[in-house]
Amino acid sequence: MLKYALLGFLNYHTLTGYELKQIMESSTSNFWHADLSQIYKALKSLQAEGHVVSTVEQQVDRPDRRNYEITEKGQQALREWLALPLTTTSRIKEELLLKIFFSGHSSPESILTQLRLQRDLHQQSLTHYGTQTVVDVEENAAALAAPALDKLLWESTRRAGVLYEEMYITWLNETIASIEAFLAGEG
Repeated sequence: MLKYALLGFLNYHTLTGYELKQIMESSTSNFWHADLSQIYKALKSLQAEGHVVSTVEQQVDRPDRRNYEITEKGQQALREWLALPLTTTSRIKEELLLKIFFSGHSSPESILTQLRLQRDLHQQSLTHYGTQTVVDVEENAAALAAPALDKLLWESTRRAGVLYEEMYITWLNETIASIEAFLAGEG
């Protein structure tokens, strides 16, 4: 899927691998993220498939820049992927849920410590989404010369991140309260 994310961004204009990483961090990281090494590996694969081409831009007193541009073949691959209907829901792999599922033999205090830590982390993520405003979305759209519909859809994905974090914090609070009630002899 990373290759389609990269094709999607390159469909707006030519970018370096580092610029792709920066754009992903400020836009899709709540639902799709990648390390710089993964991005470069995917770009190499996309280039081998003929979906992107790269050119080296000489710079003075700085390392050369490798710019990536989507090809017609890459645009076609992106269009085909976008047109494919998703006929299943995404299956999650959530390490915390796996740990909680098997924590019945652990001390309730250690479980509570883990849950509270996760609540703090999810609260930080929620705060981050609060700092990403509609203005930030519009700035990203302007930087990529994105169509107006993209701004609406990008804000929708940012909002999905907010709702996800709110849901997760609610679940964590409920689970913490349940364990605390259990410890108090109410469970």
